[in-house]
Amino acid sequence: MNLREDEGVATVLACCVLAAIVMVTGGMLHVGSAVVARHTAQSAADLSALGGAGALDGGDEAACEMSAAIAERMRTVLAECEVQGWDVVVEIRAPVLLSGFGISDAQAYARAGPVS
Repeated sequence: MNLREDEGVATVLACCVLAAIVMVTGGMLHVGSAVVARHTAQSAADLSALGGAGALDGGDEAACEMSAAIAERMRTVLAECEVQGWDVVVEIRAPVLLSGFGISDAQAYARAGPVS
């Protein structure tokens, strides 16, 4: 067996392993950014609903304005705000960049009102 026939095999193998590591790392970054966006959307929804419920004494419009202001401060978008009796129900969307897949939205819902 001639040792010269196997030269460069380790280099090719190392390149393949490095390419696999880069692909897995990129995938984990995308999953991580989606998880962070989802948690941000849920936090914004919870706080927006609570803020809206706190401002409900000023009327339905004041409650939804407060919810929208809180959502904007958290760099999210208030997609829907509805007052059901003494409860404020909100839907929040937070944009998440998925590189080659484009931009999508993480959605979250929350309801806040008095404890019965």
